[in-house]
Amino acid sequence: MKNIAVYIALILVIYSCGSNDRGEVVGKSSGKKIYSERPFGMVLVPGGAFTMGKEDEDPFGGIGTAPRTVTVQHFYMDESEVTNSEYGQFVEWVRDSIVRTELALTADERSYLVDADGEGSDDGVFRYSFKEVDTTDANQYEKYMIDNYGGLGDVNSLTEGRALNWRIPIVWDKNEYPDAAYSEVMDSMYLPLEDTFEGERILNVKKLKYTYSWFNKEGAAKSTTGSRKDFIIHEDVSVYPDTTVWVKDFSYSYNDPIHEEYFWHSAYQEYPVVGVNWYQAKAYCNWKTKKKNDYLRSRKTPVRVPNFRLPTEAEWEFAARGGIDHGTYPWGGPYTTDDRGVFLANFKPVRGNYSIDGALYTVEAYSYDPNGYGLYNMAGNVAEWTSTSYNQGSYRAGSSINANIEDKGNKRKVIRGGSWKDIAYFLQVSTRDYEYADSLKSYIGFRTVQDFLGVYKKTKK
Repeated sequence: MKNIAVYIALILVIYSCGSNDRGEVVGKSSGKKIYSERPFGMVLVPGGAFTMGKEDEDPFGGIGTAPRTVTVQHFYMDESEVTNSEYGQFVEWVRDSIVRTELALTADERSYLVDADGEGSDDGVFRYSFKEVDTTDANQYEKYMIDNYGGLGDVNSLTEGRALNWRIPIVWDKNEYPDAAYSEVMDSMYLPLEDTFEGERILNVKKLKYTYSWFNKEGAAKSTTGSRKDFIIHEDVSVYPDTTVWVKDFSYSYNDPIHEEYFWHSAYQEYPVVGVNWYQAKAYCNWKTKKKNDYLRSRKTPVRVPNFRLPTEAEWEFAARGGIDHGTYPWGGPYTTDDRGVFLANFKPVRGNYSIDGALYTVEAYSYDPNGYGLYNMAGNVAEWTSTSYNQGSYRAGSSINANIEDKGNKRKVIRGGSWKDIAYFLQVSTRDYEYADSLKSYIGFRTVQDFLGVYKKTKK
C-alpha cells in the first residue's frame, strides 16, 4: 500500500512538471523559437528607420520626394536583378505545363480509340495522360476530395483538378514525334506555316500564358459589402519578354544582334531580364512562391513560405542605401567613380560615352561591388519595378511604418535605381521615376523580396 502511494505521488509530480498546468492560462506554444530560412540567392535586409526622400538640392524639382522618417520591417531581397536564366526557367515551366496539359487533354479525347484490352494506351500521346491518383497512402480528406470532386487541385480549371504527368520527358525533336496525335498538339504550339520562312518553325510565344489567382486582402478589409469570392482576382498573363524593345526604344540605331540574342543566347544568361512589364514581374513572383511551396508539399512539409513579391518603394530605397545614412548613392557618394577613377555603376556618364564605364548596354547582374547589405546593381544597369503606385503626394500620404500606396486603379508604377541609359541623377537612392504598368522597356527589370518571419538574430561583427 505504501509503494502504491509513493507511485501515485511520483506520477503527480511528473505530470505537474511536464504540463505546468495548474489551471492558469499559459498559452499554446511549440516550446521553441522559429528562425527564418534564408532563400537561395537572397540576403537579409535588417529593417529600421531611415530618412526617405531628397535631402539635397533637387534640380528636377522633386516636390514629391520631401524627406521624412520611415521605418520598414526586416525582409529578404534578391542579391541581384532577376536574370535571363532565372526568368527563362519561368518561361520554360509555363511552356511545358501548357504542352503537357494539351497532351493530357488530347489523350482524354482519344481514349475511346483504345480497345477493350487496353492495347495502345501506353503508346504515343497516351503516355502523357493525367496521373492516376494513388489512394493507397491518401488520408481520409484526400479520399473524400477525390471521390467527390475528382482531384485535389482546382476543379474549376481546364485540368479539373487532375495532376499532370511530369515524369515523361517532352519530345521536341520533330523526327521523333511518337504519333499523329502528338504531332498535332506540338504543331499547335508553333506559328502557322505562312508565318514561317527558311523551313524553321518558331514557337508561338503568345500561347505562353500563366494563369493564377490571388486574394485582394486590402479591398476585402475595406469593403462592407460583397462576399469573399468577389475579392479573388484571376490573372492570365503572357510571360514571354518583348525582345523587340531593343529596336522599339531606339530609332535610327542598329540593335539587331542584341534584339535577336539577348534573352535566349547563353552569352546573356546572367544578364538582367528586360522587356517585362509590371504584370509579368508580379506573375513571376507568384510562380516563384508556387515553385517553392510545391516542393515543400512534395516533401510532406507542413509549412508554406511567405509570398515572394515586388518590393515597396520604401523597402527598395532602404535596401539601396545599404545602411549608409544620408548617402547619395548605394556606395555613399557623392561621386560615381572611386579614387582611381573607376566607375561604380553602369549608366550614361560623360555626355553619352556609354562604354567608358565598361558596358555599352547592360552588364551581368553580379557586376560591380555590392552595397553594405550585399546587393548588386542597386544603381544603374536596369531600373527596377516596385509594387508602389506613383503620385507626387504618396510620400506625405503614406504611413511612416512600411510605407506603401498600392492603388489598383493607378497604372503608373514607381521604378527605382536608374539604368544603363540614364544619367547619374537617376542613380541616386532617393530619385523617383515611373512607367505605366504595361510598359515594356529595354532598361527596366526587377528583383523580388520576401517577408522575414521569426526571430531576428543580429550577429556580432
